[in-house]
Amino acid sequence: MSRLKGKVAIVTGSSSGIGKAIALRFGQEGATVVVAARRIRLCEQTVAQITTIGGNAWATQTDVTHEQHVERLIHDTVTRYGRIDILVNNAGIGGGSRVAETSTEAFDEVMRVNVRGTFLCCRAGFRQMQQQGGGVILNMSSVTGLQAWAGNGVYSASKHAIMALTKSLADEGRPYNIKVSAICPGAVADDLVDASPTDIMDSEKIDPFDVAEAALYLSTLGKHTVVHQIVLDRLGADW
Repeated sequence: MSRLKGKVAIVTGSSSGIGKAIALRFGQEGATVVVAARRIRLCEQTVAQITTIGGNAWATQTDVTHEQHVERLIHDTVTRYGRIDILVNNAGIGGGSRVAETSTEAFDEVMRVNVRGTFLCCRAGFRQMQQQGGGVILNMSSVTGLQAWAGNGVYSASKHAIMALTKSLADEGRPYNIKVSAICPGAVADDLVDASPTDIMDSEKIDPFDVAEAALYLSTLGKHTVVHQIVLDRLGADW
């Protein structure tokens, strides 16, 4: 199929896990995929897999916490391909424990990657989409961005922040035909991106390719349709 034929998509954190699944799925659907993450060797592996299935992709080493890296990512993508149709802000980390037991350093690192990184990419991508007349921005939040439980307060706080940023940006993007949505997965089996079908069937966690299907759905909606958030959780999960 070619549901994204002619589209240019940036996927951050696409060297592994959910981001890699999204990059592979987008490539399968005909998009030109910019694979952006800190580990360039793994980015190149993702590109090779996309190329193997007949897609087009480019790897670029990017640390989303650095403003210069993010600005270069947007600039270089536009220089190569002329525009950015889809921006998936997937790069993020876990971290922290119970609030009283979380160090300041752990708190700062989670906020730096998850919130600052998403903000920098949203800002740079939004500015480009303003100039070109529209686009789609997808931010990876979590079910913990909607609720919170003991032991994940810091991570949850970062994902709640992403939800607020997404909602504000969606409102700001409406006049420019920029659609902004959040994807909120539960427990995802990141290691299953390279696993066999049997492993995926046996897992009690969410298949990352199901998250990729949600990203594809949001990226292919009609011009006048937007879904603000999609929640994916494990069957039977109590939340």
